[in-house]
Order: sequence, then structure tokens, then C-alpha cells
Amino acid sequence: MNLQQIKNRFGIVGNSPRLNYALETAVKVAPTDITVYIQGESGVGKESFSKIIHQLSNRKHGPFIAINCGAIPEGTINSELFGHEKGAFTGAIDNRKGYFETVNGGTIFLDEIGELPLETQSRLLRLLENGEFIKVGSSKVQKTDVRIITATNKDLFQEIQNGTVREDLYYRLSTLPIKVPPLRERPQDVYLLFRKFASDLADKYHSPEIELSEDAEQLLVNYNWPGNIRQLKNLTEQLAVLEQDHLVIGEILRKYLPQTQSNLPALSTSSSRGGSSDFSERDIFYKVLFDMKTEMTDLKKIVLELLKKSNSREEIVEGNEAIIQRVLSEASESEANALTIHRSSEASTAIDSDHHDYIIEPEESVSLEENLSLEDKEEELIRKALLRNNGKRKKAAQDLGISERTLYRKIKQYELD
Repeated sequence: MNLQQIKNRFGIVGNSPRLNYALETAVKVAPTDITVYIQGESGVGKESFSKIIHQLSNRKHGPFIAINCGAIPEGTINSELFGHEKGAFTGAIDNRKGYFETVNGGTIFLDEIGELPLETQSRLLRLLENGEFIKVGSSKVQKTDVRIITATNKDLFQEIQNGTVREDLYYRLSTLPIKVPPLRERPQDVYLLFRKFASDLADKYHSPEIELSEDAEQLLVNYNWPGNIRQLKNLTEQLAVLEQDHLVIGEILRKYLPQTQSNLPALSTSSSRGGSSDFSERDIFYKVLFDMKTEMTDLKKIVLELLKKSNSREEIVEGNEAIIQRVLSEASESEANALTIHRSSEASTAIDSDHHDYIIEPEESVSLEENLSLEDKEEELIRKALLRNNGKRKKAAQDLGISERTLYRKIKQYELD
């Protein structure tokens, strides 16, 4: 059976070299009993690869089960995988067989293997080494003949550094890794997949097949696809159900593609959870104040350190402007306006004759002893907003970027009436 026949049989669409290499590796390893480790992002089709390996193996007539390790609670996962004896824990009213016992002679696919608790990893390591396991609450060693295929969207080596994955388990699993490429690394396959999904959905809903204009096709191919094949399939189904015109242009398609999220904070307008909007506004308000204060303090320290390194009073006087320019080039315009350092005629400079240290006493506007209280800063900003808007609270709330209800609460809190 050649590669194209395998693609047709298992519904694999695409011709990218990395995809072909991953499939070729899966086909070669399938007849063996080697433990396979499939790595790839969420939505790339890792489970499809596990089914290919099982169906092309000598165990194809045996059972196959796929388990998402991250979906099973930590307290019950040992019982789910290895089984338990009656009375092993509260609620264990009878003996129970685990997956490794029921799938004897077949293949078990453990997805999100990095989510397993460390205790379960120890049990799994023993099973991988010699096919032995012990039920929860039992002392009897049992044997099973199961082929294990694992998968994860995490970097397991990094998880070892974090202490969440056993190093010996990692090396046991990585005997034969298969890397499934994300959709963004196989752009030539994006449109082929779209056409396949569109054709299937047209048959499913008995409707005309969705087609893309040239600009829409280009937009589809160039998109990053963080959700990979799963996201592309969902988008195609949305278009098939919601769009009346079977020809989709770029302007329409863009509405269905989530925009890249900005790192800038945004005020929440959702009120589905009580008080969540107020919390977000206050949280962002405080964060901005913290960031401004931290950056200003750092700038002041830089200026003082540079001035201390000067060798003479004259150098301080003549070099201040150049030093300040260096600092201001790193600051934002608002921070630059807030930083006021006058020449020696407007600042008192004291020289310690014993240690030759220059002590600069700047004006109050750049004092390092400024009040760092967030509540005082918040109260001050609210007062300014109210004064600027002649006491009109609605406009003041808009200037502050908070809700009018939040402003009323703050006015009452600080007794600003």
C-alpha cells in the first residue's frame, strides 16, 4: 500500500513534505510493538495517526481506545487506567477493570500524556518496562499485552525542567517520536483541506458547496490557524450553515477569522458575572499606576548613577543635559515630561569631601520619597476628572475609562461629595 492509498483510506489530506514524512514514519513503525510518541499542537490530528498505526499493525483486530489524560480527575485516574479492588476507597463498591486490562491484546492511545500525575507516571513506567500493573487497593501483580501510543501538545523536555514529568518516563516514551506539523507550516494544504470539508458539508446539509473568491483563498492560506485543522473545519461549517451565497469573498471570510489578540489591556464590557467589569477596570487602573511609578523610579536611579560617576562639579553642570537626553530617549513622552531635573543653579549639590560622592537633591517633582499609595493616586485622578468636567459624573467616568456605577462607588468611598 503506497502513501496515497493510505491517505485515501484514512482521510488524510495534504502533500506537504513534513506531513508525508510523519505518515511514512507511522507506516514503518506500525507492524512493530514499539511505543510511539506523537508530538503536535492541539487540532493537528494526532489521534488520526494513532488509528493509522493501530489499523496497520498486527493488533488491528484487537480493541483500540483513545483516552484524554487531561480530562480525567487526578483522584480517579489510577482507577480508570489500572482498575481497583472493592473497598479500595470510598465509593469502590465493587471490583473494576481498568483500561489496560480491558484493552489486552489491542492498542491504547494516551493523549495529553504530560497531564498525568507523577504517581500515575510511575505506574505507567512499570507497565511500559515489563507489562505489569497493580490495581488500586490490591497487592497482586497482573500482566497485560497492550501497545501504548502517547501524544502531547507540550514540550515534555521542558516539563521535566518544571518537575511535572519524570525524566525516565520521557526517555522511555521518546524511543520513536513522530512530529505532526501544524497547519501554518503546511500552507499548501490549507485550501485542499477546505475543499474537502466544504464537499463533505455540502453532502451533509444538502446545500451548494461553499467556494472562495481569489482574495478569500489568499486570506485563508495566509492565516496563522492557531487551532489547526479543527479550527479550519469549524470555520468551513460556519460558512456552510450561515452564508446564503455559496461564493465567499475576502470581506465576508475575514469576519469569521478571529483577529490576532493584542497584548494591550482592554476594559471588559461583559456583565455575565457579577462585579467582573468593575474588577477589570480597577485592576487595569492600578496596573497602569504601578507601571508608571516603576518606570519613573528606574529613570531617576539611572540619572543619579550617571551623575555620581562624574569626576568634577563642572562635569556635572556641563554634562547634565547630555545625560538627561540619554535617559529621555529611553522614556515615553509622558514620562519625559514628568522628569524635571534643573541645572546646578536650580538644584543644590553637596560634595562629600571624604568619599567624593555627589549628592543631588532634586526638586519635589522628582523626589524619590513620593507617596506610592495607589488609593491616594486614584483619589487624586478622580478629583481632577470631576473638576475638569465641572462635576458631571458621567463625563468624568468616561475620561477615567470606568463605568459610572464604579465612579459613584469611588466618590462615596473617598467622601468626595
